Amino acid sequence: MSDLSPRRLCSIAAVLALTLGATATAATAQSSAAELREVMFVGNNWDGTADVIKSTGDFAKIGRINVIPDKEARLAEINADPIKWIYFMAIRSGVGEGHDQFVDDMYSTPDGKSVVVSRPSFADVVSIDVATGNVNWRYAVSGYRSDHMAVSPDGTRVAVSASTANTVHVLDINTGSQLGSFATGDKPHENIFTSDGKYIWNMAIGDVTTALDDPWLDWTKGNRYITVVDAATFQQVKVIDMRQRLDAIGLTDFSDAVRPAAFSPDESKLYFQVSFFNGFLEYDIASDRITRVKTLPKNPATSTDRTTWVNDSRHHGISMNPAGTKLCVAGTMDDYATVVDRATLQEGPLVAASKPYWATVSGDGKSCVISESGADQVTAIDFATGQKTVSVPVGDHPQRVRLGHVETTWTPSTS
Repeated sequence: MSDLSPRRLCSIAAVLALTLGATATAATAQSSAAELREVMFVGNNWDGTADVIKSTGDFAKIGRINVIPDKEARLAEINADPIKWIYFMAIRSGVGEGHDQFVDDMYSTPDGKSVVVSRPSFADVVSIDVATGNVNWRYAVSGYRSDHMAVSPDGTRVAVSASTANTVHVLDINTGSQLGSFATGDKPHENIFTSDGKYIWNMAIGDVTTALDDPWLDWTKGNRYITVVDAATFQQVKVIDMRQRLDAIGLTDFSDAVRPAAFSPDESKLYFQVSFFNGFLEYDIASDRITRVKTLPKNPATSTDRTTWVNDSRHHGISMNPAGTKLCVAGTMDDYATVVDRATLQEGPLVAASKPYWATVSGDGKSCVISESGADQVTAIDFATGQKTVSVPVGDHPQRVRLGHVETTWTPSTS
């Protein structure tokens, strides 16, 4: 008797269908993944563009995106509202150093079809279609200025600081709808999602535009602390006031305004910069204390007048290689960047750079990429040697540099 009974044939057919379906799904997933190209987005703050460059190798420029296609409409709104106009002009004369701030931060959507941008002078976040250059959606933040952002590990949510409202908004990256928000200290700045996506860390830096920069006047800058929230409920988990931790180790004259920061790969340590300091600190999360302080060299040509340092930043930009063995530091007002050994805290060569404003890790993890806001270029530094490998011209006043994706067939709509 044949074992190919009707029931047996049905079972074989079902197995084949499942196998073919799984194969087709895998092939579709591979095809979808193959359609994306990893790139770096460079936000040119003063001219309202984002340059798209290769994420490794020679970091050559691929194209440019206009992130203010709606500029005239936004300006008309601002000019029609006296309060908005006052804040717009204050941003220009203050943190903008005489320029409008058109792009602070940016991330691509998971499908690589759009780039989401925070625009400080327009107090909003927009999604720009990278193929057409059109605005997909726009979210007006609370208050009058948007700032640093962070994207969740799965790429679906973006957190943005509303710096004049002491608020962080968390948005759906595809639709722009608000998923939640939470209160912060004065002038929320940097945002970081933990690697599991469960928590958001926000650093409030206080008022960086006043001339009250002497250490004994530091208290006038406002309430500056780290706020940690549950990323699902947006409820506060803890507040970390670095003033107490600094005082505990005798650093009473240090600012407690936490600026750019980077977690160690296991997220047991946080490395962060503070206002006015040429160096960085190591914070142990489990013991809740500052464990090491690294002072980096001063540039003899740098003015000692703190009021001349841009937005209270002496050094602004820090990143860590994937292995967690090296840190890359942007010495903003000292005009250099350097790679620091994490174990010994010994710095490498001081790579000359013009007002470096940010530090990002390349797609392959081999290089630190800094934005030279004073020279309108980005520069790659080899983590292994600490030496510069290449510089690439970009737009006016590059600041944030972020890894992202575009479709492999993408052709920029603007030059």
